[in-house]
Amino acid sequence: MANIIVVEDDPNFNRILSIYLSNHGHQVQSALGAQEAYDKMYNQLFDMILSDVMMPNIDGFEFTETVRKINPNIPILFVTAKDDIQSKQRGFSSGIDDYMVKPIDMSEMLMRVTALLRRAHVANDRKLTIGNTVLDADSVSIMVDSQEISVTVREFNILFKLLSYPNKTFSRSQLLDEFWGVDTTTGLRAVDVYITKLRDKFSGSDVFEITTVHGLGYKAVLK
Repeated sequence: MANIIVVEDDPNFNRILSIYLSNHGHQVQSALGAQEAYDKMYNQLFDMILSDVMMPNIDGFEFTETVRKINPNIPILFVTAKDDIQSKQRGFSSGIDDYMVKPIDMSEMLMRVTALLRRAHVANDRKLTIGNTVLDADSVSIMVDSQEISVTVREFNILFKLLSYPNKTFSRSQLLDEFWGVDTTTGLRAVDVYITKLRDKFSGSDVFEITTVHGLGYKAVLK
């Protein structure tokens, strides 16, 4: 059971989401706007956020950016009527983990919630094992068939992030902000350089590959 907050200014749809998640074993709190969500998040810990985008005063993008400054790991799923690519790009750039366009299939929403919660648990672990590849965050090392692959700290962190969320696309700006810092003057090209280095070092991998999602960024795909 997870503790989930639903941030949606439409009371009826908020209630539908909350009841559906509750009926499937989750503990759910609802907020009709970002400010109400801030207040509830100040007083208790949540495992996941479902949020609308178009909300009064503080929209979902600003809400996500604020949350990410405080909690970089909590899964955030946008459920919104905005289906244009610019909104999706802005959503992922602000720090969300997944994006669904209304009207939604509730069973699909539940599957995505379950997957995001599972990935968050993996990401919070200090060791990640995928097939014959083991990433150890404590020693900042990567072993393939018990042989260590030499990587820099930044290379390790990028690969650990991608493999913690397989098949999830991270934009270049997301990776740049997280691993170079939001105040960096480094350009997005630096991300491409590091991805190229990782591809070279793990070109022979039987368990994953890093693919380009044109117009968005990169993702790790398990074989």
